[in-house]
This record gives sequence, C-alpha cells and structure tokens, in this order.
Amino acid sequence: MRSIGELARASGLTVSALRFYDAAGVLVPAWVDPVTGYRRYTDDQVAPAQLVAGLRRVGMPVAEIAQAVRAEPALVHRLLDTHLRRLEQGLADARREVSRLRSLLPADQPGITRLTLTGAALAAAVDAVRFAVGTDPTVPALTGVLFDVTNSGLELVATDRHRLAVATAEATVHGPAVRTLLPLDTVDALRHLLDASASASASAGADRVLVELTVSGSSLVADVAGQELRATALPYDFPDYHALLPRSGARPTRRVPVDAEWLVTALRAGGPTVVREYAGRSWPVTVLGLGPPDRLRLLGPDDLRDPDRPGLAAGADRAGADGTELRVGVNGEYLLDALDAAGGRHLTLELDSPLTPLTIRRPDDEGAFSILMPIRL
Repeated sequence: MRSIGELARASGLTVSALRFYDAAGVLVPAWVDPVTGYRRYTDDQVAPAQLVAGLRRVGMPVAEIAQAVRAEPALVHRLLDTHLRRLEQGLADARREVSRLRSLLPADQPGITRLTLTGAALAAAVDAVRFAVGTDPTVPALTGVLFDVTNSGLELVATDRHRLAVATAEATVHGPAVRTLLPLDTVDALRHLLDASASASASAGADRVLVELTVSGSSLVADVAGQELRATALPYDFPDYHALLPRSGARPTRRVPVDAEWLVTALRAGGPTVVREYAGRSWPVTVLGLGPPDRLRLLGPDDLRDPDRPGLAAGADRAGADGTELRVGVNGEYLLDALDAAGGRHLTLELDSPLTPLTIRRPDDEGAFSILMPIRL
C-alpha cells in the first residue's frame, strides 16, 4: 500500500489536498492506522487521484468531482461538457465586465489604442492573409501585414500587387482607429506565440487564449496570455486597397460554388495550362471556365481553340459554347495558395468579367476572402 506522500507524488495532488478530499468523502484511504492515523492507499486509487487532480486544475466543484470519481466514463464526459460550458459562460461574463470597467475609467492617453480578442480569432486571420505578403524589396510597403483597427474590430490585409487577402477578427477596441504595418517576421513571431500559448492552455481550449494588442505611434505590444511581444511598425504607407474590394451590395456576374478538394488536387497534379508571354518570358497560366451554376472547368490550349471540348470539369457537364461561360486566366500557384489559406471543402468563386479580379470566399465567413488579379488571355 502507498503512503499519503507516495500517492501525492503519483497523482499530482498535495498532501493537504488529499487530506481535504478524504474529509470531503471524495477520495477516502483504503486503510487508516488506528494508532498513528497514517493513511494508506492502494495502487487502484492512483488513477482516481489523478482524475481528481485534473478536475481540480480546471476548477470543477467538489460535489461534481466526487460524482465523477465514482461514475462511468460516459457520465464523466457529460460532467466535463457541462463544466466547459460553465467556464465559457464565465469567460464571456468576465469579458463583458472588463469592458464595462474600462468604460468607467478615464480615457487612455491620446494616441493609444488597445484591443482585446481571442488567440484563435487572431491566428485564423493571420493564416488567411500571410500567403499574400509581398517579397519584392523594391516595394517595401508590401512586405508586411496591415493591422487596420476600427471601432468595430480588426482587419488584416496583405498584398503583393498580384493578389490580395483580407481577414477580419472580432475584437473589443478602446481608443482611436489606427493602422499599423507589421513586418512579416513580427507577424510570424506573433503566430508562433499564439500556437505556444494555445498548446500550454490546451485544457481550456485554444479559443480561450486572450490577446491584448496595444498600439502607440509606431510601436505595438502584444500580450498573449501573459507573454509579451514588442514590435516596431514598418515606416511605410500601405496602399489604399479599398478600391479593389468587392463593393457593398454589388453582386458579381458569377458566383460559382467550388469543390476545393477537387480543384486543389487538379492543380497539384499539374492540371492543364496555357502559355502566355510577359516581359520577355513565357508563363504558364491556369484558365478557369466558369459556366452556368455549379459548372467549373480547367481549360487547356485545345479548349481555347475549340470551345466544344469538355476540358477538365468538376460537377456538371461542360458549359458548352453557348456564350455563357466566363474564361479567366490566373497564376495557378497563387490560386493554390489562396485555396489552401481559405481552408474548407466548399468555397465560392466570384467574378464579374475576364479582366476584373477573381474573389475566393468561404461561405461561412464573409469577412475573410482573397483576390487574384486576372491574366489577360
């Protein structure tokens, strides 16, 4: 049999905690010496003690811990689900109370903006735009990610002139609207910190990691679950990207649902391309044939010469030569990057004409999308 100290070391509970759970009837020793009062535990009590330690760490009430120790696994899962919902509600209540308290405090110093959001929301926004960051040293204003903070939240933007990606993240904002252009290495360091904090807080869930960003002039301080990252913004003006964004209320000529898995597989397998000359070089161009609803095909050189050819089609039959098909040329690698960043099985392509930008959207998140500039065919 094990002494109370041995069980403490095996379970992660302190000796005082084991005494408490004995008195509460949660984890009673197998035998107590009637003379010395020393508690003794069997090897079979190690696993229940480890369960108690874990439930204690996540803050489960003692009464529910007692119930879990004696319950079947299915009931323990239900108790955990109930407790997790309680924690989520408590966190939501705490965030609302913190926002209320901030509103009672004197205004921050002029020029300082603070925003609070979840690590999961920020990580998803970074992942949605990072692929579009420019790498051309002659255009340094495009070598970072724009953090555009408004009263309604945070918008991340990246572009290399050939493609543009936008993602939004819900945030509580205190202070004036501000735009700060963060270097790519800073964004990557922040993303790594988000992953590390999510792993360390796995018991609470990645979406429970809170991030506070403080922007003052050219400096930004990110507090990720108590870990701090300081950065200096790039000293360049990010271009006005709003002219490229889909106009509010305007509907594109085509909204084509896409089986993203099919399209990614086709592109990675070296789907058909056509060759076009630009700046003295030959470039492979991926040509999308966008036909009536639910019709998308990848076109090759012969398809462009003979519109009655079927091409490489997804879903329905070929669109045919009835004049309803839009043909759009894009950089296939850029399209693959955009599909990977969007994630999900089902995406939507939006297009107005062969010479207007192609928009890739996730149907479940209108605030996250990417835009590819077309290549003239």
